[in-house]
Amino acid sequence: MKISVPLFATALLLLSHWSPSLQAANRVVDDRAIADETNTSEWLAYGRTHSEQRFSPLAQINADNVHQLKVDWFLDLPRDSALVATPLLVDGILYFVGQVNVIRAVDATTGSLLWEHDPQVGKEVGQRPKAGWFHNRGLSFYKGKVFAATWDGRLIALDAKTGRRIWSTRTFGLDQPLYITGAPKAFKDKVVIGNGGTEHGPSRGFVTAYHADTGKEAWKFHIVPGNPADGFENAAMEMAAKTWTGEWWKHGGGGNPWHGLTYDPDLDTLYIGTGNGSPWNRKVRSPEGGDNLFLSSIVALDPDTGAYRWHYQTTPGESWDFNSNMDMVLADLTLNGKPVKGLLHAPKNGFFYVIDRTTGKLISAEPFVKTTWATHIDLSTGRPIEVPGARYESGSARVSPTPAGAHNWHAMSFNPITGLVYLPTIHSSVTYSDRGIDPRSWRSVPFQGGMAVSSSRYGLETGKAYPASLQAWDPVAQKPVWVVPQDNNWNAGTLTTGGHLVFQGHANGNFVAYDARDGQERWKIDLGLGISAPAITYQIKGRQYVTLLVGFGGSAAGMGGSGGLGWSYGIHTRRLVAFSLEGNQTLPSQPPPFFPQPLDPPAFKIDQRLAKIGSGLYGLCGYCHGGGVVAGGMAPDLRASPIPLVDALFEQVMRKGSRVHRGMPAFAAFTDHHLKALQHYIRSQARRTAPSETSRQ
Repeated sequence: MKISVPLFATALLLLSHWSPSLQAANRVVDDRAIADETNTSEWLAYGRTHSEQRFSPLAQINADNVHQLKVDWFLDLPRDSALVATPLLVDGILYFVGQVNVIRAVDATTGSLLWEHDPQVGKEVGQRPKAGWFHNRGLSFYKGKVFAATWDGRLIALDAKTGRRIWSTRTFGLDQPLYITGAPKAFKDKVVIGNGGTEHGPSRGFVTAYHADTGKEAWKFHIVPGNPADGFENAAMEMAAKTWTGEWWKHGGGGNPWHGLTYDPDLDTLYIGTGNGSPWNRKVRSPEGGDNLFLSSIVALDPDTGAYRWHYQTTPGESWDFNSNMDMVLADLTLNGKPVKGLLHAPKNGFFYVIDRTTGKLISAEPFVKTTWATHIDLSTGRPIEVPGARYESGSARVSPTPAGAHNWHAMSFNPITGLVYLPTIHSSVTYSDRGIDPRSWRSVPFQGGMAVSSSRYGLETGKAYPASLQAWDPVAQKPVWVVPQDNNWNAGTLTTGGHLVFQGHANGNFVAYDARDGQERWKIDLGLGISAPAITYQIKGRQYVTLLVGFGGSAAGMGGSGGLGWSYGIHTRRLVAFSLEGNQTLPSQPPPFFPQPLDPPAFKIDQRLAKIGSGLYGLCGYCHGGGVVAGGMAPDLRASPIPLVDALFEQVMRKGSRVHRGMPAFAAFTDHHLKALQHYIRSQARRTAPSETSRQ
């Protein structure tokens, strides 16, 4: 049919209002757009806006009507397992990252898949050793491009309309025991990314900025100083070196910024939340003590050059994996009658910090859990007052919090209407011990790693009857306003809205809406699978949606810390789910919690000597397959897998990397003896936990 030009132009105009992809073609998402707190139709950045508040003014869904919330649409993701990401919503299109860094774009009103980009991580890694986890927490959007970082260390720019790759750059070498699980941060025509790897070998953390148009490096900032004999990159590293002792550079030092990047458009400043020490034990990496800058710190940088501006260190000379990679929220507060540009931060160490983000000066800090490593923070010096013995000076110490932290990467949110922060909290204690560690000879081996201290006997913090809670924290008064006790310690981050609501997903599969004012539960739905990703909200054509990824993930799902929940690998369907007040969909039911039954062939004769060797080797596997070979859902439970029972299959997976495309790296250096030892250890654990003959009948 022939269409006249005026008629065609009219049709195109109408189509542009209907088609998200055509809208995106005419939209420029720049810093002004990302900083706009009044935009309720989109979710343009990891924390919605540059402030990272995770607050939306939307109030169509509110405390009075949230009980009417129903499923509007859903998208099954059968190839995924660990889903922890925050989706982005730009011009009616949802962008999100799934397992092994596969990026998808879907229509935000229907869930229809628009495009998918697979960065082929398995092909990139090949048979090389690989460190860390294969999940990822998010993307960044800027001027028509979607930016993603991969497990293997690439930063990629995609055309937002088509998913076509525009450029790709390698942020570290494939021979380095590093990985990326965090979201890039795009701003001012640059993209910044850090990395993880502190526990996987000698590691010197750094962040790098790249030009958004080309992927070329703009600047790099190291978190800790290198070998003084090589010279220092800048005055900040020379200053930091004075806080280290011994030959720290042989251990790397650490500080890896794997999460926690915030850009402040008001002050034109980039804040970096830095990681813990490599290794954890300061007796090894800095034997004569020292603060070890810039470990466990907030570091303010010039966003154009990466030059140092100021820092505040939350845990000087840290020895417990108390990193400060947690989110940093920008909030303008009134303190003692005066306006303050505040930075809110709740790191692993258990203290809630309010910092003047203009100067880096500490305003206040109070514990939000029991902190047995330090009694309080001295406001005159900004330093913690440590409890004698907490650094396991005599070889061991019982400490709260644990390496999991009082607050981990699960995002907190800030509601400027209530003035409260909604904080996912963990209440736990652990015993640290470095008995048997010789600080003079201990070394971390690349891709094998080590912390130079063990952590064991995990339990509740003293006096607590529950392992976790959701706290509504007043950052001005520095105290909780209300607390909701929770049964599982790996619950998702929070979203808060102008409708007086706080949304949070739970490890047990419940998605819950609380009243932001008093913590009363207003709505709940069981989604049949543990939730680790935080929700977002947006409004299209007058309809407010609340959307989240459903699929238990993160380190608890990998190391088996919540293995008792029954979210087994390959059993439950992962999903992207959207809710609205007008929703009328019914989610297909999930299988009930599933607990794999260990395979225990009677003909297999366990060699305890080999099993002991395999136990040591399994330390490389436990990050994903679970401690004691009891998986938490991120990867298969090897006790129940037939693959370790068949030599040829086991070799294909372990040595030749036949499953690397699914996130299982190759261990090409393993010998036949290594594989045999692992088989015997897996069988020993399977037999230890297998049902008895009586229970099988």
